[in-house]
Amino acid sequence: MPILNDDVDWDCWPVDDYLAENYRELHPCDAAVIAHHSAVYRRFTPGSIGRSVEFGAGPNLYPLMLASAASRHIDAVEAGAANIAYLKRQLDEGPDEGWEPFHALSRHFNPMVVAPMSKALSPVHVIHGDVRLLAPGTYDLASMNFVAEGITEDFAEFTDFCRLFVGSVVPGGYLVAAFMENMPTYRIGPASRWPGCPVDPDLVEAVFTPLTQHLTVTRIDTDPTLPDYGDSGMVLLSAVSAPRA
Repeated sequence: MPILNDDVDWDCWPVDDYLAENYRELHPCDAAVIAHHSAVYRRFTPGSIGRSVEFGAGPNLYPLMLASAASRHIDAVEAGAANIAYLKRQLDEGPDEGWEPFHALSRHFNPMVVAPMSKALSPVHVIHGDVRLLAPGTYDLASMNFVAEGITEDFAEFTDFCRLFVGSVVPGGYLVAAFMENMPTYRIGPASRWPGCPVDPDLVEAVFTPLTQHLTVTRIDTDPTLPDYGDSGMVLLSAVSAPRA
């Protein structure tokens, strides 16, 4: 039987191992994601997005920095207690210096990302909760990075999660996302096992086409500087939510 989201104890997510393996240095794949997302955020003047959401925020700070270039208010919604504790510590005590290269590159691609990092993160509000319970149409923009394909082994649940992601914004609201391509069930650190749903650009496009307009889906190759999780790269998306029927 496939592992589903509710089968997993997300409070036990290994934050330190995850950050050590993925974010202690700026990898080429993250540079590509930052460039892609920055092209979306450069469309907006500072503060022109009233409310945005990071859909399943995890401990990753750079999507929040990117959203700050346009958003007056950012909800970082996350289910896992360990991730929540990390995010709150970063906001309350100041972000770790290791995020400086991500912040600098974000400012390179979009000068509307302000300095210092603490100021870029000032619109962020951490919410400990299940994104599936968000009221539809709450936000003007939603961002999701490496979440829907990493919370389940079931394609139907992946699809449902993506529908909720689109539904979290108003009709005509903006969407930006990144997915691991062909991600199997994987390990972080020495032992922990986590679900993966192997999606590709065709599947992502099939899921989002009925729900969106102005959809663009691109991909980048696997990054040899990252641990070998079994993926084949990343899928990057931008779109606008379609009018509701």
